[in-house]
Amino acid sequence: MACGRDPAGRFHLRGEGVGCICGGSAQDGSYNCKMLTLHQAGVLFAVAVVSGMMNAVAGGGSFLSFPALLLVGVPPIQANATNTVALYPGTLGSIGAYRNELRGGEARRVLFPLLATGVVGGLLGAVTLLFTPQQTFLRLIPWLLLAATLLFAFSRKITSALGSRGGEAALTTKGGAVAQFFVAFYIGYFGAGAGILMMALLALLGMTHIHRINAYKTVQAAVCNGIAVVAFVAKGVIYWRHAGVMVAGALAGGYFGAWYAQKMKQEHVRWIVIAIGAGMSAYFFWKTGFRTR
Repeated sequence: MACGRDPAGRFHLRGEGVGCICGGSAQDGSYNCKMLTLHQAGVLFAVAVVSGMMNAVAGGGSFLSFPALLLVGVPPIQANATNTVALYPGTLGSIGAYRNELRGGEARRVLFPLLATGVVGGLLGAVTLLFTPQQTFLRLIPWLLLAATLLFAFSRKITSALGSRGGEAALTTKGGAVAQFFVAFYIGYFGAGAGILMMALLALLGMTHIHRINAYKTVQAAVCNGIAVVAFVAKGVIYWRHAGVMVAGALAGGYFGAWYAQKMKQEHVRWIVIAIGAGMSAYFFWKTGFRTR
């Protein structure tokens, strides 16, 4: 499969296999995107640092890290899978910070049904991604980014509306497990903005304690993304050089982001994330030529 741009500068792909190597430099189309130059490594590391900081402070790091992989030449599906692997260690690290909120019978009662359906949904989402033609996923990217941006932008209104129920559960445990299946499917397939969906789901289950909601959300994300990572690794679609550089950057960014989180105004960071998401959505709409068919 080769990837490149047409004379108008729009992205295009030749071939549909997810296991092939992408080609196509701006000059002669000979670029092998499994190779990683020092310049590209520096760009990916810097982007991952910022993404890690964003995730630690306000979320939305994938709005930068996923497009960065596309822009250095990684094909869409491999970029999505590699981005999942690159940001996964940061999710695991966050669980330790919430360990006190994960103790007790409530955690088992709430999380076990959600994780059971989450594993299935995350796996099916990842498998669906792997069987999606590259060109189809490329056309979906701007729409997925736009949907995730809108979800992030209106997340406070969503959570406040759900929180106004005063702890009254709108969903039973079985209903929550079913809803989690669909959320997990989205996580396995794309995942940007999924944290808001999981927080909304937990609020519908009657939870009101924000730190506990964040703790349960983090565990759900770790499990759903973890099963997706297994599928991506088994299929061999991870670009490990790219992922390794970004893991290091995301861990560094997450550490410093957590430290700065108490000093920064999160509202400012939220608007930066929204602006980045909107900008990236517009960019990929332009680059794909607004093709919907």
